[in-house]
Amino acid sequence: MEFDKTMNFKVEKESTNQTKEILREVYEALVEKGYNPINQLVGYILSGDPTYITSHNNARNKIRTIERDELLEKLVKNYIGIE
Repeated sequence: MEFDKTMNFKVEKESTNQTKEILREVYEALVEKGYNPINQLVGYILSGDPTYITSHNNARNKIRTIERDELLEKLVKNYIGIE
């Protein structure tokens, strides 16, 4: 394996609207249960541990339908204003 070459990372595209809707539903479920949704979502994204997300309103299962790398890609694009 050569270490001087850059690896190319590519994620498959899923509907941006579907991802946004799932993220919004998970956010709302976390708020309804009294959690800080941003902290919980960051914990989930960093660790991959679904227990950071409440099972209320099926939020835990919904968030797991989105690959974490895809979620990060969309968040970064949104943050820098290209999506």
